[in-house]
Amino acid sequence: MPTLMCFGLGYTAEHFIASFGDRFDRIVATVRSVERAAILNARFAGRLKAFAFDGKSASSEAATAAAEAEMALVSIPQTETGDPVLTAFGDSLERSSRLRAIVYLSTVGVYGDYSGAWVDETTVPRTDTVRGQKRLTAERLWHDFGSHCGAAVAILRLAGIYGPDRNVLLQLARGQARRIVKPGQVFNRVHVGDIAQAIEAVFAARCRGVFNVADDEPAPPEDPIAFAAQLLGRDPPAEVPFAEAASSLSPLALSFWQECRRVKNDKLKGELGITLQFPTYREGLRALFAADQHANVNL
Repeated sequence: MPTLMCFGLGYTAEHFIASFGDRFDRIVATVRSVERAAILNARFAGRLKAFAFDGKSASSEAATAAAEAEMALVSIPQTETGDPVLTAFGDSLERSSRLRAIVYLSTVGVYGDYSGAWVDETTVPRTDTVRGQKRLTAERLWHDFGSHCGAAVAILRLAGIYGPDRNVLLQLARGQARRIVKPGQVFNRVHVGDIAQAIEAVFAARCRGVFNVADDEPAPPEDPIAFAAQLLGRDPPAEVPFAEAASSLSPLALSFWQECRRVKNDKLKGELGITLQFPTYREGLRALFAADQHANVNL
């Protein structure tokens, strides 16, 4: 079985490894701190090796591991100075005679604002945000890198991620959910479990190209909150007009609200044969609620 190099062992990558890690003989990962690396190495001794990576320079051990990888999963975003993985590990990956497939996790935010119209992988990205432009640049760099070294590179453009420990049920329970209403605004979402199966399918088929990883139903942001409140048997928070809430939003959050599009996932289903486990937020939230009830989590 192949060796997986995971650049950035965060929320999504951890769920992928939890679901599909058994298909790899060896898993090597980078994390942000020495402390986090030590915790993971103690927890997964013999199954996963973690190295601290500060986003600037790679240790000799991590560089050697990268040169031995057959598969690479990249979830570290680009910085002001470029793509940190290509900068620190590009030479090692290029020297590898084993590297066969790379998955780069991007965002549907690269499409920019389409005023609620549908977009797919053939739609011209027209983001005007710094974040979106960086992601587009990183996509091009990884595509070019794959063409140069002969590895299949797949770009997965992810919608808004939710799942265990990151969902509106918990936000409601903690009193953190805001039911902001902006007429005409819709968002796509995607359960982390469906992202994991998309990554697995790409690696298995060594696919090239761009794939949108999103659910079937772009919906107004207030709808999942109301549905989650119904599951919890409580009243949803009062509606807050966007114009009133805007001044309290962070620049990053505000950038999300200033763009509106409906994202198609036909290519994900057609070319990869994916059947979404959670085609809408309703299936996803029901499953999360049921899991919490089974675990006796007090929501």
